[in-house]
Amino acid sequence: MQITQSKQLFSRAQQSIPGGVNSPVRAFKSVKMNPLFIKRAQGSKLFDVDGNEYIDYVGSWGPMILGHAHAEVVRKLEETLRNGTSFGAPTEGEIQLAEMVCEAVPSVEMLRLVNSGSEASMAALRVARGYTGRDKIVKFEGCYHGSVDPLLVQAGSGAMTLGIPDSPGVPAAFVELTLQAKFNDLESVIKLAEENSGEIAAVILEPVAGNMGMIPPEHGFLQGLRELCDREGILLIFDEVMSGFRVDYGGAQKIFSIVPDMSIFGKVIGGGLPVGAYGGRQDIMLQVAPAGPVYQAGTLSGNPLAVSAGLTTLGILKEENPYPELGQKTAWLSGEFKSAAESAGIPLQTQAMGGMFGLFFSAEPVQNYQQALKTDTEQFTRFFRSMLKQGIYLAPSAFESLFVSTAHSEEDLERTATAFPKALRGE
Repeated sequence: MQITQSKQLFSRAQQSIPGGVNSPVRAFKSVKMNPLFIKRAQGSKLFDVDGNEYIDYVGSWGPMILGHAHAEVVRKLEETLRNGTSFGAPTEGEIQLAEMVCEAVPSVEMLRLVNSGSEASMAALRVARGYTGRDKIVKFEGCYHGSVDPLLVQAGSGAMTLGIPDSPGVPAAFVELTLQAKFNDLESVIKLAEENSGEIAAVILEPVAGNMGMIPPEHGFLQGLRELCDREGILLIFDEVMSGFRVDYGGAQKIFSIVPDMSIFGKVIGGGLPVGAYGGRQDIMLQVAPAGPVYQAGTLSGNPLAVSAGLTTLGILKEENPYPELGQKTAWLSGEFKSAAESAGIPLQTQAMGGMFGLFFSAEPVQNYQQALKTDTEQFTRFFRSMLKQGIYLAPSAFESLFVSTAHSEEDLERTATAFPKALRGE
C-alpha cells in the first residue's frame, strides 16, 4: 500500500496543526502508523490522496448512515447553498428538524440545536443544574461526552485511546462536582446517590456505550437508573450522539423502552455536517433562554446547511426504515469476525446493535471500562494494520465503535470477511 502523499501531508500538517490533526484519534498514534489523508468518499468507500480505495467502517465516526455523498443529501445541500450559508436568524428548517426529532423520540418534547455533541453536553448539564438547583453530576467511567471540562474524567474515545484519563488544563475545582460510577454497575450509582443525597442534578451516560468500544447495557441497568433517578429527584440524561437514529430511528431509548428526562444528539441528525442538539421534557427545556433563565447561545446554531442535510437524512431513514437490514448486515459481519477468530484460536468478543458494532481481543466478555482496558490492544494494532493493507478502513483505536451504512453492499461485507483470517494472523 503506497501512502507517500499522506506521509508528506502529515509532516506538513504538524508544522501548523497541533499533532497534525484536528481531533487526536485521527493521528493513528495508537496503531503506530501514519494517518491517511482522504481526498474523497462515495457510498461505502473512501479514497485517499495516494489513490487507495477502502471499504469504510468508520463513517466519519458515525454520521454517515446513508453512506458518503448520498445523492439526495447532496442535491438538497446544493439547493440550500444557493440560498445562503448562514443567516443568524430563525429558519423554517430549524422547526422542521426539531419536529422530526420530537416525533421520533417521544421523551423529547422540545429541542435546542447547537453545533456539536460537546456543546450539547455542556448545555444539557447547565440546564439540569439550573432546573434542579443542584451542582453534582454522575458520569460513567469510559463514557465520552465531548471535550467538556467537567466530563473529561476517565473519558472514553480519544482520551482513552491515548491513555489520557484526565486532561491537563482542567482545574480540579471543575471536576470536584463530577462523580464517577462504573458502567453496568447499578450498585456503584446507588452508593453515590446515598453519599450525596439531595446534591446530584443529573446522571449522564451513553445508553449504549460507544466510546470505550461498543458495550451495551446489561439487563436491568438502565431501568434501575430510571427508578433511582425518580426516587432521588435526579435528571436522567441519555447521550445519544452516537446511538441516536443509528441503532434505531427512535434511538437506544426506544429499543430499551427507557424514558430519560433529557437527551443529547449529534452525528446522524446533521447528515455529516457539524451539529448537536439537546432536548427533553417541556418543563425542563422551558428553563432555556429566552424562555427561561438558563443561558445558552450560538452564532451558527441551526445552520441551514446542517439542518438541510439532517432533514434529508432523517426523512430518508423514516421513509425507508433501513434498520432491520442494517441490523442483519451488522450481525452477519460480527458473526464472521467471531467465527474467523475461533478458527484461528484467538480470543475475541464482538457486540452489535443496529448499524453499530465493536470488537475486543479478549477471552472474557467486556462490560465496563476497566475490562476494556485489559483487552489486547497490540493484537488489535496488528489486526488493524493488516485490514488496512487489504483495503478495509476500521477505526484506528481498539476503543472505538464501527459502523455499517445502507451503502455497504453484500460484496463489501463478503470482501471484508475474506480479509479477517489474514488480519488475525497479523500479516
